[in-house]
Amino acid sequence: MARRKYVVGNWKMNGVSAALADAQAIFAGAEARPAVDVALCPPFTLVGAMVAAAPAGAAVGGQDCHSAASGAFTGSVAAAMLADIGARVVIVGHSERRDGFGESDADVRAKAEAGLGAGLSVILCVGEPRDVRESGGAIDHVLAQVAGSVPDDFDPHRLAIAYEPIWAIGTGLVPTVADVAAMHGAIRGALAARFGDAAADMRILYGGSVNGENAAELLGTDDVDGALVGGASLTAAKFLPIVEAAAAL
Repeated sequence: MARRKYVVGNWKMNGVSAALADAQAIFAGAEARPAVDVALCPPFTLVGAMVAAAPAGAAVGGQDCHSAASGAFTGSVAAAMLADIGARVVIVGHSERRDGFGESDADVRAKAEAGLGAGLSVILCVGEPRDVRESGGAIDHVLAQVAGSVPDDFDPHRLAIAYEPIWAIGTGLVPTVADVAAMHGAIRGALAARFGDAAADMRILYGGSVNGENAAELLGTDDVDGALVGGASLTAAKFLPIVEAAAAL
């Protein structure tokens, strides 16, 4: 069976309550394209309100979670807290967490395990910086992140890998389709070697300056099962064309 396309919006540190109108428009547009799974991950302050404003069953998620279930971790959010307010998804290991906050593969793995343990679906991010890409080490770098970050035991339908070349995030730069296909194929091969047939059920998303103009080509690439979208996910006008491109495939 073919894997369903999955398009996820990561709002990052953007959005106050007025932005819920765009979220409602996005989810309304997504309902008209039922062949595509769509999720939005707003800042934590909007998760509960977005769940309440969205249609029943809409997938709203968090952008991060702590690996611990509770404790003296000021400013952090546990996976169970996200689930408690209606979140269904959590992003872990985004490059802005790995690089900006020094998160290791072991940290990302522990967060993924926490999210899965709380009943959430997990989007686990991997990706290489530009110097690694230019040195020819991109695939080795990313496969090492996959090996170190992906838990050993999980439902393959509840964990997706998001490949985001760090140098392409928010820059307008995009790898060639051949480069994206090579990386996604390498990730799929590594998952198959480790998990066997279960790897065929795992979705691998592409992220890095995805927009309405390039979505069809990127999403039509082998082993690209969807997109993790940053800036273009903040408005229905920019995000829905990506969903539409996915639905047309």
